[in-house]
Amino acid sequence: MRWSGQEIDAAQPGALPGLASIAGLVRSVTTPEFQGITFHEVLAKSALNKVPGPSRMPFEWTVNPYRGCSHACRYCFARPSHRYLELDPGADFDQQIIVKTNVADVLRRELAKPSWGHEQVALGTNTDPYQRAEGRYRLMPGIIQALAESGTPLSVLTKGTLIRQDLELLASAAEHVPVGLGVSLALADDDLRRSVDPGAPSVRARLEVIRSIRAAGLPCGVMVAPVLPWLTDSAEHLDELLGQIAAAGATGATVVILYLRPGTKEWFMKWLGQAHPELVKRYEQLYSRGAYVPESYKRAFGEKVAPLLRKHGFDKASRHRGDRPHPVRGRYEGLPRTNRHPAPAAPRATVHPPIPEQEALF
Repeated sequence: MRWSGQEIDAAQPGALPGLASIAGLVRSVTTPEFQGITFHEVLAKSALNKVPGPSRMPFEWTVNPYRGCSHACRYCFARPSHRYLELDPGADFDQQIIVKTNVADVLRRELAKPSWGHEQVALGTNTDPYQRAEGRYRLMPGIIQALAESGTPLSVLTKGTLIRQDLELLASAAEHVPVGLGVSLALADDDLRRSVDPGAPSVRARLEVIRSIRAAGLPCGVMVAPVLPWLTDSAEHLDELLGQIAAAGATGATVVILYLRPGTKEWFMKWLGQAHPELVKRYEQLYSRGAYVPESYKRAFGEKVAPLLRKHGFDKASRHRGDRPHPVRGRYEGLPRTNRHPAPAAPRATVHPPIPEQEALF
């Protein structure tokens, strides 16, 4: 379907607040292919985002071609970022998607600067670069090519199946620069997935993505994140899921407990009250002191997960070409890491989820 002629005047009656202030806004478009979703196309002034020095992130730079995400995961930690656009971190985050249509061109210019140090660049740190919009806009091929041609290592974390269309390109890039790939998969139950991750691909589809990445000769770690207390934190559920991930050929697994920061917490708790009202009081108590679960829960969970990681072979750091970064290994924390930031060889007994400084990951 042609999108020309579908421009929406952001200043017209009924337009969303904040759109007029979005820098570089070109047009807003809707299409029956993406019912209920509006794409706001912008011309970005920059593509590379510097992660602050004190950050716990194992990379220095990020690129995010989209803001907002149609996966609509109730727990997504990036939801508060929509407030900076005067948009709601709830429904607007799922339905009002910012598209940086010129991101690859801007990135090429930034990578060509003499000052660029060729540090690793991570994709998928804020919102998924392979969400459904990528099927329409195809921004990732230009980004991958720009990074590879400049000699810049890259890593990608996604729960989208659209990464499969770029596997040949990623494999080619891996011949020239370190490339690390990770898939996000935290649920073995598709009924629960449809409720809490309504816009995300099925469990089976993501297992097939892992198999496809490995068949392309690339490493693939899995982020088992987030683990939902009293919903997906049982040894039985984790054992089943880690077994499926191992059978799919994953080269590592990282397990992360649910983190609830303001902006995400309200949206998640609203869902919890509708889907599992019997758990509301338990969650309120568990997260009463902040975004993290208490140390007592972390310790007990760590003792439960460590033997499961060992059982499925994720307790040792596997190596597939020493020059490539491995996004995920057998441990409890972390996002895609390069070999400049090696992970421990065995999982640790405590859980410290990695929480990005969200403002810096745009």
